[in-house]
Order: sequence, then structure tokens, then C-alpha cells
Amino acid sequence: MISQFSDLLSYAKEQPDPQRLLFLFAKAEQSNKSKKNARGTLTPTMCVDKLPSEIEDFSSLCQEADGISAQWDFMLIASLSGVLGKAPSSEDAEPYLNKMTNDLVSGQNIANYVIFDRQQNPIEMHAN
Repeated sequence: MISQFSDLLSYAKEQPDPQRLLFLFAKAEQSNKSKKNARGTLTPTMCVDKLPSEIEDFSSLCQEADGISAQWDFMLIASLSGVLGKAPSSEDAEPYLNKMTNDLVSGQNIANYVIFDRQQNPIEMHAN
């Protein structure tokens, strides 16, 4: 499990083909207040795709997101690999962002996404 956002950026930059990172920001609505085994629902609030070179660090990404909407508690992250040295475009990323959103809304397993909370803590979530 990736434990630092900076590790994720480094891994993305080290891949043989250029990557595009896909971000889905979600708002949590808890149905129980247990910190260890919290239960509730996540609602997508916004999504964006970026090249790793377009991201300075976790804090600047959060500030940029908050400038659009501060209504998020978690960011779900996936990576889309380029081909033959060419990074995927935003148009290439759109169906994957839609899939991430649909996975979250329909209760699919989201364990394949890297998830961080606002404090940059890695989060492990499972669909029920």
C-alpha cells in the first residue's frame, strides 16, 4: 500500500511510459462514528486528471481542489498509462474518470484505487 502521496508521484514519474493521474474527490457521510470500522457512503464531488509533472505536492493539489469545491473528504486516485512514450490525453482519461465515479456510486469494490484523506493519510476502503 502506498503510504505517502509523494511516493505515488515518484512511482508515476518512474514508469516506462508516461502516466496521467486520475483523481476523484468524494464527500463522506458516516452512518456510524467508529473510527476503526467507520461505515457510511461516499458521494463523488468532482474529478480531474493531471500529468504527474503538473502536481507540485499534496498540499498544492488540495488547495487547487478546494478552490473549486471544499466539499470533499477523500481523494481516490488511479493511473492511466501512455503508449510508446506518449502520455494519455484528458480525452483518453474521461472514460476512466467516469468508471471511477460509477464504481463509487454503484458500490463496486474500490480497493484498487489509492485513497488519501485530507490529512494525507492512506485509507483502505471496501464496498459492502
